[in-house]
Amino acid sequence: MKSEFVFEGPAGERLDVFTAARGGISRSRAAALIEGGNVKLNGKTVGKSVKLHEGDRVTVDFPEAKPYLAQAQDIPLDIYYEDNDLLVVNKPKGMVVHPAAGNFENTLVNAVLFHCGDSLSGIGGVMRPGILHRIDKNTSGLLLVAKNDNAHNRLALQIKEHSLTREYEAVVYGNIKEDSGTVDAPIGRHPVKRKQMAVTEKNSKNAVTHYTVLERFGNFTHIRCRLETGRTHQIRVHMAYIGHPLAGDDVYGPKKVIKSLGGQCLHAKKIGFIHPATGEYLEFESELPDYFKNFLEVCRKNGKV
Repeated sequence: MKSEFVFEGPAGERLDVFTAARGGISRSRAAALIEGGNVKLNGKTVGKSVKLHEGDRVTVDFPEAKPYLAQAQDIPLDIYYEDNDLLVVNKPKGMVVHPAAGNFENTLVNAVLFHCGDSLSGIGGVMRPGILHRIDKNTSGLLLVAKNDNAHNRLALQIKEHSLTREYEAVVYGNIKEDSGTVDAPIGRHPVKRKQMAVTEKNSKNAVTHYTVLERFGNFTHIRCRLETGRTHQIRVHMAYIGHPLAGDDVYGPKKVIKSLGGQCLHAKKIGFIHPATGEYLEFESELPDYFKNFLEVCRKNGKV
């Protein structure tokens, strides 16, 4: 697939830096594409360190990814509910949801494939069979998995219409003074850090997060978040945007992270939906995992406000 980008300045940016930013890829990947002749500057093959000038046209030929079929693996699953149409699974912290570059094994999809065999929706493709939505690797909690295409379509429509109940609990930096609030700010790709999201008006989608304070600790606040929309990294981006990034977040939080947490302190605690076959409203709630409860105890010992 070929893409063309026009450099708008200021002059002097390296070709590999620009290609990485505009292509949404790593700088090393951009350098490899340039060295492999997949990047042209004004129609010519050049080196990765060439400096760009305003109006330069950069054409990138992204090679097609080789097809990969996710493999079943015998990995234990914490199943909260299961029937012929769907699964509700409690994902542990540290597990990736579906295979991708760098993570082709030990994902939730690998585990679900072993558990379900051929009875999974194919709409998500060979890499994401049955997957309706995702949570980050270092976010724990409840996920829906569709076992057939009818269930997938009906549940996906509820996600699109924002009618699913999705509640998270998190611990954030700082003392949130208000007992509750709403962050209504659009989220899109970060203009420079292409692997990150940001609150921005450019190429963004509306995003709404409602939060309620559960407990205050002075330096930290325990909150519940209800999603009205489901954008990538939504809670992490929104809470950082209002000055209260998630504890342990090594992307949107302070440079000095809380290593004992192993990532953001965020748990998808509750999910509710209309069953695609019966029309019955179902709701499930999971316990806070040990890493989360242990961090709350540490916060409590340091004194509440």
